[in-house]
Amino acid sequence: MQFILEIKAKLSRWLSTNFPKLHERLPAFVQLTRLDRPIGVYLLLWPTLSALWIAAQGWPDLHLLLIFVLGTWLMRSAGCAINDFADSNFDGSVLRTRNRPIISGRVKRHEALITFAVLCAIAFILLLFTNTLTIQLSFFAVFIAALYPFMKRFTNLPQVVLGIAFSCGILMAFTAQLGELPPQAWLLFVANCLWTVAYDTQYAMVDREYDLQIGVKSTAILFGDADKVMIGTLQGMFVLAMLLAAAQLDLGLWFYLGLLAAVGMFVWQQRLIRDREPDGCFRAFLNNHWVGAAIFGGIFLHFLFN
Repeated sequence: MQFILEIKAKLSRWLSTNFPKLHERLPAFVQLTRLDRPIGVYLLLWPTLSALWIAAQGWPDLHLLLIFVLGTWLMRSAGCAINDFADSNFDGSVLRTRNRPIISGRVKRHEALITFAVLCAIAFILLLFTNTLTIQLSFFAVFIAALYPFMKRFTNLPQVVLGIAFSCGILMAFTAQLGELPPQAWLLFVANCLWTVAYDTQYAMVDREYDLQIGVKSTAILFGDADKVMIGTLQGMFVLAMLLAAAQLDLGLWFYLGLLAAVGMFVWQQRLIRDREPDGCFRAFLNNHWVGAAIFGGIFLHFLFN
């Protein structure tokens, strides 16, 4: 940790000396792309890595591992940039988002759009080292990622669109490793969509009172007083889908132990959201990082010892 801090300090001094304007504005773009808050990267990365390990029946090709790890960071950052672009008329009215860089004037709206385009372009260059089917899927993934932030204006189900966006990496992992999409890939895709809707509903519960005032739609608003039941139902459906996938993929004890740990965390999340307090709902949302890690850990250990 000390080594990393020293590198950051040296890099900061070098930038301030040689590129003072970039050094001055860099923190705003870090905040725009949420590089200082990696929870979204984790929620994207764990299911993608799980799919990559399953597709490869163990360690995937090294270049694919690097492509998907870097691509996850890039596309999550791009998604945050386009999200702030789309929400610039709303974020100032929400306590949690009123200090975001577009609202505070540190980043212009067109700069956020350029950031989105540049990050997508870099991610696309990485995909050129995969195959045609994966590249074709990437166009759909970018379209859904760009579409999601605008859906909260038109539908109470924007979390479903986010679920699709957050699950495209699963399909692309299979196509990159195998060159095709077996039925199990679609099953994992559906399972991840269910999980994403569940945890993003927890996230939406944090801002529900503000969203009601400004007219933003979400599943937290749609579910109303049934929110906790619906989250539990979605989590249960996710677990059932993962059990079905495990049976089809012949995953063993290590996977089931990882999934059991995830179930325990779902129970804990229900306790955190029981009073619908914003802090508890946000903690429940963050806890899903460990759900993904536990499931990937089970998959990793299964292939390591089989």
